[in-house]
Amino acid sequence: MKKLGKQNFHMTTEEFRKEGKKIIDWIADYYEEIEKYPVLSQVKPGDIKALLPEKAPQKGEPTDAMIGDIDQIIMPGITHWQSPNFYAYFPANTSFPSILGDLISSGLGVQGMIWATSPAATELETRVLDWLADMMGMPEKFKSTSTGGGVIQDTASTSALTAIIAARERATKFESNKKGVVQKLTAYISTQTHSSIEKAIKIAGIGTDNLRLIEVDETFAMRTDLLEEQIKRDKQLGFTPFFICAAIGTTSSNAVDPVRKIGEICRRENCWLHIDAAMSGSAMVCPEFRHFQDGVELADSYCFNPHKWMFTNFDCDVFWVANREELINTFSILPEYLRNQATESGEVFDYRDWHIQLGRRFRSLKLWFVIRHYGVEGLQHHIRKHVEMARKFTK
Repeated sequence: MKKLGKQNFHMTTEEFRKEGKKIIDWIADYYEEIEKYPVLSQVKPGDIKALLPEKAPQKGEPTDAMIGDIDQIIMPGITHWQSPNFYAYFPANTSFPSILGDLISSGLGVQGMIWATSPAATELETRVLDWLADMMGMPEKFKSTSTGGGVIQDTASTSALTAIIAARERATKFESNKKGVVQKLTAYISTQTHSSIEKAIKIAGIGTDNLRLIEVDETFAMRTDLLEEQIKRDKQLGFTPFFICAAIGTTSSNAVDPVRKIGEICRRENCWLHIDAAMSGSAMVCPEFRHFQDGVELADSYCFNPHKWMFTNFDCDVFWVANREELINTFSILPEYLRNQATESGEVFDYRDWHIQLGRRFRSLKLWFVIRHYGVEGLQHHIRKHVEMARKFTK
């Protein structure tokens, strides 16, 4: 690694302009040449680490040296998720508009924990998620103009945990946050549901012994007859069913659970219905696919990942709730250093009350860029094209 001839402790705006253009060119070159790389990294455990110095550099180094090491050291250890030959796990399609929006977010360095710390970060997020609710045919209750609203989480895993904790508090009349979980609560998922639900059940203090895995049918969708039988048995044993998750696109097979039937059971049993549409929710921008979420109006919460199929780079999970007050009552804590006139007025959203973490990035910028660049028609075009290609593989 080459050393700078003269020590410079600060990158000037002119240097940033010059070096930034090199990075943009490097990214563009990468996408033009991405197919030349083997999709899966060929290195062995420890190979990359062995090429890196054991100690941090004492003196600063030029950007060219860093880019050189990216090419020589880092790239051999990259699995190329954006390659057209990548077929593992799930789609993770980013796009140039998303990258540019994320670059601006990084440049602004906004900490958007409350409205007062950057009003635009809050209000853009609110508007964009209302746009998405309309674009995807979501019920009005998920919009900020009604009882609910949307918030951007990092991943569907965090959305699941947020929903489970809110459901726990509703089921225990908001006593668990004070006294701990003393009730015998039970939650229900299919055997195909993402493992993040099991992890969230652990973190929320429910316990995996109280998580019921319901078998699936020949399409890998949850069997609601078995769900009803399990709930009946649990109630006879003195348990309180409180949470059910329905999936729209499971990880292993892209299976879709019968949302309406599950929702009707939730209504009868006073259970929170969370819909995990992380994988396939993006398809709902096309009206012809919305039958897969028939019954969505019965949901208490819904999440999907634009970072999986809406050309937005990781991380970006959209989480809608039907009643935002249940989130706020569950997660709100107001220390002195967060008190401000806007919050006390009740006229603004403070998104730190809508999830677990306090700090939050300006994630809505990249989603805003994507929607504005492609437009609804452009997003529909690409999703329809992808579905068409997938159908060819089934023939």
